[in-house]
Amino acid sequence: MKTLSWHKVLNAKTDLAENRIITVNAGNKQVALSHFEGKICALDNHCPHQGGPLGEGSIENGILRCPWHGWDYHPCTGKAPGFDDGVDAYPVEEREDGIYVGIEIEKPHQTTISDVMAETMVNWGVDTVFGMVGHSNLGFADALKRLEKKERLKFIAIRHEGAGAFAASAYGKLTGKPAVCFSIAGPGATNMFTGLWDAKVDRAPILALTGQVATQVVGTGNFQEVDLVRAFQTVADFNHRVQKDSQHAELMSLAIKHAIINRDVSHLTFPDEIQEIPVDDKIAQTPEGRMGEMQIIPATKSIADAVQLIKKSKRPVIVVGHGAKFNMPQIIAFAEQLNTPVLTTFKGKGLIPDKHRLAAGVLGRSGTPVASWFMNECDLLIVLGASFSNHTGITPKKPTIQVDFDPLVLGKFHKIDVPVWGELSTTVGLFSNALKGEINTIDQRKELVDRWGIWRSEKRKRLLEDNGRGVSSIAVFDQLSKLISEDAVVCVDVGNNAYSLGRYFESKNQDFLMSGYLGSIGFALPAALGAWAATRGKRQIVAVAGDGGFAQYMAELCTSVKYGMNIKIILLNNSELGKITKEQRSGGFEKFATDLHNPDFAEFANGCGALGLKAKGREELESKMKVVLDYEGTALLEIITDGQLI
Repeated sequence: MKTLSWHKVLNAKTDLAENRIITVNAGNKQVALSHFEGKICALDNHCPHQGGPLGEGSIENGILRCPWHGWDYHPCTGKAPGFDDGVDAYPVEEREDGIYVGIEIEKPHQTTISDVMAETMVNWGVDTVFGMVGHSNLGFADALKRLEKKERLKFIAIRHEGAGAFAASAYGKLTGKPAVCFSIAGPGATNMFTGLWDAKVDRAPILALTGQVATQVVGTGNFQEVDLVRAFQTVADFNHRVQKDSQHAELMSLAIKHAIINRDVSHLTFPDEIQEIPVDDKIAQTPEGRMGEMQIIPATKSIADAVQLIKKSKRPVIVVGHGAKFNMPQIIAFAEQLNTPVLTTFKGKGLIPDKHRLAAGVLGRSGTPVASWFMNECDLLIVLGASFSNHTGITPKKPTIQVDFDPLVLGKFHKIDVPVWGELSTTVGLFSNALKGEINTIDQRKELVDRWGIWRSEKRKRLLEDNGRGVSSIAVFDQLSKLISEDAVVCVDVGNNAYSLGRYFESKNQDFLMSGYLGSIGFALPAALGAWAATRGKRQIVAVAGDGGFAQYMAELCTSVKYGMNIKIILLNNSELGKITKEQRSGGFEKFATDLHNPDFAEFANGCGALGLKAKGREELESKMKVVLDYEGTALLEIITDGQLI
């Protein structure tokens, strides 16, 4: 005899009209509930042919018709007239307090393939998933739900899969650990590509998990069918379809291991039919004994050659890129030993505070004249974790030592005097030990003070500029430098707002995240979601964006509000794709298609449940920025800016 669990589905019989049918939930079971011939009847909601929702059908001439393909059933017995198939009927009781349906008590959950793989993922340190649940990933999503209930995982339901991939990319850039972006098959998966490429080219570990249509219909042109293994071949370093007979825990372990060690994209796709297959003897894996220490010790000759160059140098400078992010204490100690300036790439902004006595600021197009002056005056470049991109403009005309964990990056664009393959902190430690008592460098600290003085004097002059068309970017970042938390995470979009931030914002102990090599507009707000998740709200998160970039993923403001994220958006609105206009004019083209028709962004923020304020002039900039930065929760400051004063 079946043991039933009774679930209230209506307050009274009269709540459902005669000859009407609806869908109700009885526990985890969907039921087609009808009022037929004076009584309430309950059937399984799923038509056995295509799974059509019978509760969305209609009763015609005493017969319930499936809304998908018109198959007929009796509303109370579930039998199909003239055929031997049908749907299950459930007992119904009319009680004093309402209508109840009896459903067989669910059996205890049996571990599935999805459970094993999801638990392995969490064992490897993944604690955050950014994703969207849909019909082709429901089984794996259910496994994620169970982990979230145990507080071993945080699932953040984003509004667009592209935002989820950007958020996971930012998480990886900030922490060096992978987060997950999660989607359905077809368009959900392809929406993630831009964020995945952002992670790939900036060497951030990331794991993409996608649902997939059932294997039997792959290649038939089925609804939302895309060959995802082929589609992900260009972006994913590790790229596999999960199968029934896969070594499931091992497959997930390898995916995460590849992402961490290679600082790259891993992708697993889950056909619909395998996600809920029970497993009896498979257990989740852990990373124990699966990875060695990431200490690449350079060759003895490389160390000796580099040390000889440094010994000869009088005016060396150190250039650090984003690749040096997790090695800065050792690098700063080495710089202090040499008394040499430290320049950063734009992606490396903030790796050394601008107030540090050896900091020379950002080098390149988004940089300061302080950094470029010291590069031009040096007699040796020591480049650590930087890529020599055109944007940074590291000169090839100076003697150069380059250190990187990736041997393919060494000498990638031109000949390097001493290329050194090694992990950065280990390598500079070896340099330091070998140079003790043999350093002949000039103390450049006084020159640093002088050059910063010249640049700050220039910035004060620019602060006075006002064309009457809005606030200057100089004023925006002057105020932000003063008011932001010293340990904030700043997520920067692409455009003139980024150039101005690199040039005018003076960093303390903030971290900066940006779409570096890919240079994708729209990065800032989704990245702020990732940064908040990575810090679990323990640090102030600030997204800096232009109107063009913010508008691409502005719906994620609702995501921020939903999860109580303490995110601040500094939005520079000049009603224009200003950087593109600048490039058009620089290239001798007429301005074309760069004007923007914008909503009232401050009111949009208020409509999402955030705080939205607008500053139209410099006189109200400080007070409103302070309110936004001090607000507990999601807040946006829309600043009407002058696109010429950048």
